Amino acid sequence: MADVTGTTGTLVLAGTPIGDVADAPPRLAAELEKADVVAAEDTRRLRRLTQALGVHTSGRVVSYFEGNESARTPELVEALTGGARVLLVTDAGMPSVSDPGYRLVAAAVERDIRVTAVPGPSAVLTALALSGLPVDRFCFEGFLPRKAGERLSRLRENADERRTMVFFEAPHRLDDTLAAMAEVFGSGRRAAVCRELTKTYEEVKRGPLGELAEWAADGVRGEITVVVEGAAESGPEELDAEELVRRVRVREEAGERRKEAIAAVAAAAGLPKREVFDAVVAAKNAEKGEKGAGGAPQQAPKP
Repeated sequence: MADVTGTTGTLVLAGTPIGDVADAPPRLAAELEKADVVAAEDTRRLRRLTQALGVHTSGRVVSYFEGNESARTPELVEALTGGARVLLVTDAGMPSVSDPGYRLVAAAVERDIRVTAVPGPSAVLTALALSGLPVDRFCFEGFLPRKAGERLSRLRENADERRTMVFFEAPHRLDDTLAAMAEVFGSGRRAAVCRELTKTYEEVKRGPLGELAEWAADGVRGEITVVVEGAAESGPEELDAEELVRRVRVREEAGERRKEAIAAVAAAAGLPKREVFDAVVAAKNAEKGEKGAGGAPQQAPKP
């Protein structure tokens, strides 16, 4: 029960199963039973979880989701400063990881309130482990923007990311997202689409982005996590002119000036700037058909 002596309480972030309820950590049941306040992303799903675990929540249950997170945070902080033990759970996985929780954690930390966690299942780590891609270094990008232009822009920011990347995506946007990834990262970049992890219809589809985009075009259902191989540390001999030009254009489309884009691509590839510059100029001339028209190309400025 809440501490009436004036000592501040404790915020507990509890991981919940991402599919199979049997994966619930043993401490979760104990925390659900002793919490003064249980803040749940969906109180109905919380009720199903407690029934499955065979536990009863004696504390007050409140909703805490994206729509009321800002408004309810002060209320929960007040309970914490009054000595309450507040348990935060989301629909699946760890609170604050692409789920409600960050605002409450930040507010608690600012007031020197103790914050602890009950570790639990993670879609990010599970997908990484099953992907078959390098896991020694990785980054989590969460959900990409819904609008096509913003989504492309975000992906272009990661065009040269060498770490394995993990994304969440809604099933009805998966085909567009994979097509955009193939456009930005290259259709041959390896990836894995992890669907319904730990559930009855769990599926991990591995392959090049281009093939995965074609596979997803017919529609995919379920909770989706996408794992994408990072950019290769390619040497000069591995990058042809077409690839160099593509990388420069990706950076230009993301807002970089051509000069800076050329310099960045050259540095990443270990090539002289002049070589990348010449590839860009040649591609531009080819597009204009200057050589085909028999005219001598204009003298290009120095990079």
